[in-house]
Amino acid sequence: MSLKHAKTLRSNMTDAEQRLWYRLRGHRFDAIKFKRQVPIGPYIVDFACISRKLILEIDGGQHAESKADEVRDQWLRTQGFHVLRFWNNDVLKQTDSVLEVIMEILNGHQPSSSSL
Repeated sequence: MSLKHAKTLRSNMTDAEQRLWYRLRGHRFDAIKFKRQVPIGPYIVDFACISRKLILEIDGGQHAESKADEVRDQWLRTQGFHVLRFWNNDVLKQTDSVLEVIMEILNGHQPSSSSL
């Protein structure tokens, strides 16, 4: 995917992506650097922390059990990335819980059973 396409996506973020980006941008999230709409290989991911090899994908209903997402996630994992997917609704209504799950992963822990 091209850098031009990634730039277009950055201009047209969903409400959920905007909400999460507000909390992640500018090293606001525990001083960790995230980028948005990042080209990685043949894909553009919603958010990436390159230094920690973490990718965040924010999905709407069109992604429910998508084979293309499975293929994409597998490819990203072969490149050494950990991929976390969240539903738009969870980001919009449970933003703090989503951020807790992200922090648990960044700290090397599996999310607790009470997490999303």
